[in-house]
Amino acid sequence: MAKKKKRQATRNKRQVKKVAKKRVVKKTAKKKVAKKAVAKKQAKKQAPELSLEKIGEVTHYFPHVKAAAIMLLKDGLRVGDNIYIKGHTTKFKEKIKSIQLDRVPIQEGRKGQEIGLLVKSRVRQGDSVYKI
Repeated sequence: MAKKKKRQATRNKRQVKKVAKKRVVKKTAKKKVAKKAVAKKQAKKQAPELSLEKIGEVTHYFPHVKAAAIMLLKDGLRVGDNIYIKGHTTKFKEKIKSIQLDRVPIQEGRKGQEIGLLVKSRVRQGDSVYKI
C-alpha cells in the first residue's frame, strides 16, 4: 500500500509540474503575441501622413461611379501622381488615372479648384488627401 501511495504521489507531482510548465509556456506565448500586437498598432499609428503635406480634402463621394470630389488646398495634382487618402475609416494609396473639372477631363488640378477623381474605395466627406 505504501508503495502505491508513493507512486501516486510522484505521478501527481509530475502532472503538477507538467501543468505548471504548460502555463508558463502559454503565458510567455501570450506575452509574445501581445508584444507583436502592440508593435503592429504602433506601426499603424506611424502613418505616412506624418511626413506628407496635406494638399486637399474630400468634399463629396459619388458611389455609382466611385468618384470623389476633392477641394485642392495646396499645390497642384496631376494625372500619374500618387495620393494617400486618410480618414476615420478610410486609409489607402492610389495612383491618379484621371482628373475632371466640371465634367471635362484635365491633366492638372490647381490650388482652389474642386476636382473629381476616380477612387478604388469609398471615401467620406472630410477625408484628407496627401500627395506622395
